[in-house]
Parts: sequence; C-alpha cells; structure tokens
Amino acid sequence: MTRSIVVGLDGTEQAEAAAEWAAEEALLRGTGVHLVHAKEPVFGAVLALVARESEEAWAEEMVARVAAGLCERHPGLSVTTRMLPVGPVPGLVAAAQESDLLVLGSRALGSVAGYLVGSVGLTVAGTVERPVVLVRAGGGATAPQGPVLVGTDVRQPVDSVLGFAFEEAARRHSRLHVVYAEQLPLFAGLGPAMVPDIRAAVAPEIKRSLDELLEPWQAKYPDIETTASVAVGSAGPELVVTAREASLVVVGRRTRRSTLVAHIGSVAHAVLHHSPAPVALVPHD
Repeated sequence: MTRSIVVGLDGTEQAEAAAEWAAEEALLRGTGVHLVHAKEPVFGAVLALVARESEEAWAEEMVARVAAGLCERHPGLSVTTRMLPVGPVPGLVAAAQESDLLVLGSRALGSVAGYLVGSVGLTVAGTVERPVVLVRAGGGATAPQGPVLVGTDVRQPVDSVLGFAFEEAARRHSRLHVVYAEQLPLFAGLGPAMVPDIRAAVAPEIKRSLDELLEPWQAKYPDIETTASVAVGSAGPELVVTAREASLVVVGRRTRRSTLVAHIGSVAHAVLHHSPAPVALVPHD
C-alpha cells in the first residue's frame, strides 16, 4: 500500500506551497498527506522553557490551519499531523523513512527564512533514502500543464530516476522530456581556427544511445509521449533552461556523505537554485 506523503512545515509560504503540491500529488497516488513540524533547538534553561511554550502553541495553530485548508480545498483527502519531538534534520529524516515521498518548501539556496529552504533542507534532501520534492511558492513562473522533465546519463543510466519520471508522467497524463547534456572538452568548441568543431558529429551518436536507452521504458509506458534531446554543455544550466516549460523536474541524487553535511551534487544544486518548477531529487547508488 502506498504510504502517506510527508510534508515539512515551518510557517513559510514556501512550505505551504509544498503542502498544496503534496495534496495534489497524494490525490494522484491515492494516498494521504502527513504534515509534520520539527522544532528548532533553543539554548538556555529559562529561555528554552518560555520559547518552547510559545513555539509549541504557534506550531500547533500553524499546522492545524494548513491541514484545515487542505481538507477544505481537497474534500476526501486524508490529512494527518504530528509535532516531531526532535530537531529539523533528525525529525524530518526519520519521518521521511516512513513515507514514499518527502516534500519541502524551497525559495533559493542560501536563504535564511525558514529552516526548510536553507542548509537544513539541503542536508535533509541529501540524506533521506526517499525521493524529495522541493517546491517554490507562487506558480506564475511554472507550467503546470507542461511535461515532466528528467535529466539522465547515457553512460551511467539510473533506473530509479527514469522510473520515477515515467511514473510521474503517467499519473499526470503528461508528456515526458528526457534530456542528456554532454560536457565536451574545452577545445571542442574553439572552432576551425584551432580544431574542427566536433559537437555536430558527437550529438547524433549520443542521441542514438539515448533513444536506445529509452526503448524499454517506452515499451513499458506506451501511452506516454516521450521526447529525448541532447544538449552540449553543462547539465545543470541546460536543465534549468528546459525547466521553464516543465511541470516537474526530476534529477538523480547520489549522496556523498561527509562528517559535516550530505551533499546533493552539482547538477541537483544548480537545478534547485534556479528551476521555477518543483524539483524531485531521486536517490540512487
């Protein structure tokens, strides 16, 4: 049975946009939404006592308000809530392990407004073993009816990433756009004054490899209109440009854990920083 979609709330408009996105996704999946709030640590005994009582009252009201709004806008949707007893990182990571999907709000990397749009959110997104979707507030710059966009690598294809993208396109009855970006050596783009420009020769061969990669997926999902394109350049910027027409962007995330933080990778980092559309980070080995 599909488990609930977990949404981390921190009182920001980005988190509320994430809750709304999760509600619509839950209806597509036939599941419910589980809203959680993790309290920030407060140091000092007296200050901690006063702050805890004030924060708990505010958090309970905030979560109840968001839950009521979702139920009003989406009759029949199952919405549950929980106050996490630990801090944001361990709380959200633990909650995500009990779900199929974690959804967080996102404004821009480096923002300090709300714990979900800064370093905490990135740490959580780079640590959990479930897909994480980050959603920005405001839908004016997005294309809700646009295709699902996924970035892939023909040399090291990842089934979990492509599988997630095809499933999302199938749920939405939308098109799927698969992009592979080939970063050629610096000399390749210097033109005939230095060496022949090999980009025109390389792209068709890569496109054939991409088409071959997608053949079994298209056979599995015959109703999904799938387009594939090859871009010559860095994957992050290329995906960001294409994301302007997308309803959802799917990228792989190989977790590189250090003693201090879990990194999400340069491509995912670039897409999260600039994509106006929601971004799904799908973990893989």
